Amino acid sequence: MPDPVRRLFFALWPPADVARQLHEAALSLQRACGGRAMRLESLHLTLAFLGGVAASCVVAAEDAAVAVAAERCVLELDRFACWKHNRIAWAGCRELPPALGGLAADLARNLAAAGFALDSRPFAVHATLVRNADCAARLPRLDSPIRWPVDEFVLVESHAGPEGSRYEIVRRWPMH
Repeated sequence: MPDPVRRLFFALWPPADVARQLHEAALSLQRACGGRAMRLESLHLTLAFLGGVAASCVVAAEDAAVAVAAERCVLELDRFACWKHNRIAWAGCRELPPALGGLAADLARNLAAAGFALDSRPFAVHATLVRNADCAARLPRLDSPIRWPVDEFVLVESHAGPEGSRYEIVRRWPMH
């Protein structure tokens, strides 16, 4: 019998108050550039996308995460932007907190050492807010930064469905 495949990624998951602020920002962006705002419950910031992973390899991914020494930080999302190639409007930061850059780099290094093939592009801090956006539209300004206290990272499984993907947190790791 073949090993079942699970669609996985590592992410930062916002606390409820930050998720509400992100969702309000998504609705504001949607009014400006159309498209489909992300659902409140699906807002996150991807650290490492694993894609389809054999169920028997999930423990190796978890072990790679356990070995990460991650420090707490505050992420300030202070700008909106849009990627024309995939029509995604997002919130990001002008300045990456060193602790977050270290977390992403350590996680990528550990996952690669465990045999996972990751995207070769550099880590781009962004929270997807709108899909199928009209990137030619004028984006609103972010009135004040969204302050996101980052004190954990998670492993998430994506379940495809007719309403879009549904995300399930599989495991959490605290940051120190």
